[in-house]
Amino acid sequence: MRKKAFTLIELLVVIAIIALLLSILLPALKKVKMQAKTSVCISNCKTMAAAWGTYAMENDEAIVSSFTGYSTYFNELGYDP
Repeated sequence: MRKKAFTLIELLVVIAIIALLLSILLPALKKVKMQAKTSVCISNCKTMAAAWGTYAMENDEAIVSSFTGYSTYFNELGYDP
């Protein structure tokens, strides 16, 4: 009695169906991934805005300065605080 096994044609058909399903699914997954990144970015922006607002409330309405010290860049521009 011969063993039952898949033929080469059957295996190729299954691989073709899987490839077709993946080609349909991948663009949708890219879109979902981009939406997830957008949601994370928006959340981070809201958190930063809340942190800046809290800092300003606790420090006499002063905001955080991005000036961290002197550098040659500001000296070249003629900036002298």
